[in-house]
Amino acid sequence: MPARSRTTEPLYRIKADLFKCLAHPTRIQVLEVLAAAGDEGAPVTRLLEVTGCEASQLSQHLAVLRRSRVVTSSRTGNAVEYWLAEPLVAELLVVARAFLMAGLRPGSEQLRAARELPPLPGASPQAVLDAIAARA
Repeated sequence: MPARSRTTEPLYRIKADLFKCLAHPTRIQVLEVLAAAGDEGAPVTRLLEVTGCEASQLSQHLAVLRRSRVVTSSRTGNAVEYWLAEPLVAELLVVARAFLMAGLRPGSEQLRAARELPPLPGASPQAVLDAIAARA
């Protein structure tokens, strides 16, 4: 395997920064809510309700997601709505959930809990990977 070059180093750094952005349970929960909302998006009030966060905490998490260009927002008066910035984020969540579930022990409490999570829209992880490969 070739060593990282000056050309690829920034790409690895960008990818690492993306994963750092995703490295918090509340942010993953927000992204799953937004994925389920699809084109309708979700108001901040819904995100507060689902996450149980204080408004200031949620605001900080949303700022991290915005800076990483994972979500976009729109303000109308006092109401702010959020959307996934790119449909690929929803696909990433599907693959991540499949990866998580594949590693859980059959019959475990965690696997039962994972199966009770709200469904994510989108295809199976294999279909997602096939679709991405077809784009290349």
